Amino acid sequence: MTELSKQRCEACHADAPKVGDEELAELVKQIPDWAATTRDSILMLERTYSFENFKQAMAFSVQVGMLAESEGHHPEITIEWGKVRVVWWSHKIKGLHRNDFICASKTDKLYV
Repeated sequence: MTELSKQRCEACHADAPKVGDEELAELVKQIPDWAATTRDSILMLERTYSFENFKQAMAFSVQVGMLAESEGHHPEITIEWGKVRVVWWSHKIKGLHRNDFICASKTDKLYV
């Protein structure tokens, strides 16, 4: 299996299948620092990254935004002093798609 961070997002349509329980169990192993959470009955991937200051948090947020644009898939990004929370889910299907795991893995690669 190809590492998630080396894969590309595919176009996701409203009728695309959500990640099933078995696939979810396998994919979360590849992004161990992420939590699968449910908000408003929608399953999402969430992680908070820590930084020494606001400037570093902002710079990381810009990198995540550029990643999102390049993949055509956009997360929720919350920035505060020393922290950035990133939440990936597929809006069209109101849940998790493989794209979310790909982007979560790529987000981890930005955090150095």
